[in-house]
Amino acid sequence: AGICFLHAPLFNPAMKNVAPVRKDLGVKTFFNMLGPMVNPSRPSKQMIGVYSLELARIYTYLYQNTDKDFVIVHSLDGYDEISLTGDFKILTRDMEKIMQPDELGLQQYNPGELSGGVSVADAAKIFKSVLEGKGTQAQNEVVIANAGLGLKAYYPEKNILECVGLARESLESGKANSALNTLIDTNK
Repeated sequence: AGICFLHAPLFNPAMKNVAPVRKDLGVKTFFNMLGPMVNPSRPSKQMIGVYSLELARIYTYLYQNTDKDFVIVHSLDGYDEISLTGDFKILTRDMEKIMQPDELGLQQYNPGELSGGVSVADAAKIFKSVLEGKGTQAQNEVVIANAGLGLKAYYPEKNILECVGLARESLESGKANSALNTLIDTNK
């Protein structure tokens, strides 16, 4: 499938032991920050979404001292991804820039157009509909923006518009859905 998902408590013994405490506290802790940095698969390329500018700066400082290719993103309205509801900041080893949706060739949307539903089942249904080509324009473009940024981490030599174009082509051609179905079939 070319992708994988690792649920941290299952694949990282340290995170497994702190998961109950994190859940009981009900607030963000140091472990929210630590998770991506202690990924047991040790990826050489990584995209990380963060909920604050302070955390974006900390991650950038720490990742600059590694040999990883990385992209860190923070939407200035508080999301830990490109929300397309306003400006967002991306940080790499070589760049720190506040961007607007139109710089990616995408529209800006109202938060109400991007509701993830009220349950995990709702979110899964939306996710599936986007990959099947049945998402709304707002849903599709948010997926394209974030996938494009992930591709920027993978292809640091490409510019962000090229990466957004690759993400759009993958979604619109059905390749992204095919990769998900392959992943699902592999895990049956």
